[in-house]
Amino acid sequence: MPRWLPRAMVLALALYACFQLGNWAFHQLVGLLINILIAFFLALAIEPAVGRMAAHGMRRGLATFLVFIGVLVAGVGFIVLLGSMLAGQIIEMVEDFPKYVDQVINWINQTFRTEFSRVDIQASVLNSDWLRRYVQNSATGVLDVSATVLGGLFQLLTIFLFSFYFAADGPRLRRALCSVLPPARQAEVLRAWEIAVDKTGGYIYSRGLMALISGVAHYILLLILDVPYAPALAVWVGLISQFIPTIGTYLAGALPMLIAFTVNPWYALWVLGFVVVYQQFENYVLQPKLTATTVNIHPAVAFGSVVAGTALMGAVGALIAIPAIATLQAFLGAYVKRYAVTDDPRVHGRHPRGRGISAFVRLRRTGRTGRDEPGREPRTDQAPPPSDGDA
Repeated sequence: MPRWLPRAMVLALALYACFQLGNWAFHQLVGLLINILIAFFLALAIEPAVGRMAAHGMRRGLATFLVFIGVLVAGVGFIVLLGSMLAGQIIEMVEDFPKYVDQVINWINQTFRTEFSRVDIQASVLNSDWLRRYVQNSATGVLDVSATVLGGLFQLLTIFLFSFYFAADGPRLRRALCSVLPPARQAEVLRAWEIAVDKTGGYIYSRGLMALISGVAHYILLLILDVPYAPALAVWVGLISQFIPTIGTYLAGALPMLIAFTVNPWYALWVLGFVVVYQQFENYVLQPKLTATTVNIHPAVAFGSVVAGTALMGAVGALIAIPAIATLQAFLGAYVKRYAVTDDPRVHGRHPRGRGISAFVRLRRTGRTGRDEPGREPRTDQAPPPSDGDA
């Protein structure tokens, strides 16, 4: 046996063990890594506000704390306001639920010539086996729901903690990162950091503005149709449609359609048509104008990035995909060499007309007989025909 073979086998086994250990550790820590990624983008979103306050002489830790307190107060106030509004409307909805059921049953009986009654349907539902099994499963799943809620609160606390450290110690983090890089690379890292802050802040700003416009537009529609709970539904549509990109409008429109259907089935079609039309207006008119100076990303690229982010990290990937791709696109754009575009009509989508004789026509003229025209000898006192390059 060669002397190097035992050492090679031991080295191969050690590398394989290290790979397995790293793979196991990565799968155990993937949740924490995702939380850190969310915290990093959240810190980038609040970096402009923290930077302005720090520029006026305030310590970054205190500035970050005040920004977080402001965000927390605004979020809690919004949740309390929306919750109180929804609580009253949910109570009214529960009280009016039998009336809605009667309206739906009457519409079904008139449309399909049936003879359903609410009492019979209610009795069959209450005495059904699936309802009993559902109640039993729900009772056994209370502990699982409690554990899920506690886990979600712990994840939120982790995200806010890392976001606070990233925002408060941003300069120190940049210095620590630049200290292990040569000067040329340090400039690139700082430039990428600035681009990420700019794109993330622009994305949050544009999404918030579009959420406001979407909520106002849907509120006006629901108010015209006299659909109940219009303010709460408008807030729901505005938030869900913008912070769940691309398909959020259709997901958010499902609840107003359901409520509108209880008033009049045709109202649900009006809501669906408005949602579809508004989505096209937002994609092709509103969003390009609002994001032209902030995110500056093509709608097709945005759609592909959202799909890829959802496939990789679910809802989290859908939220951070657009600012991440916009940052990467802006950073790599500085290293792509560009040239002046030729003045050719085909560049602008127009076909050239009257620009010489095409090669196919010349081939038909000269391919069969080797002469310019059938039955006529080529003249020797003329210059040769122009080449393809001359044409």
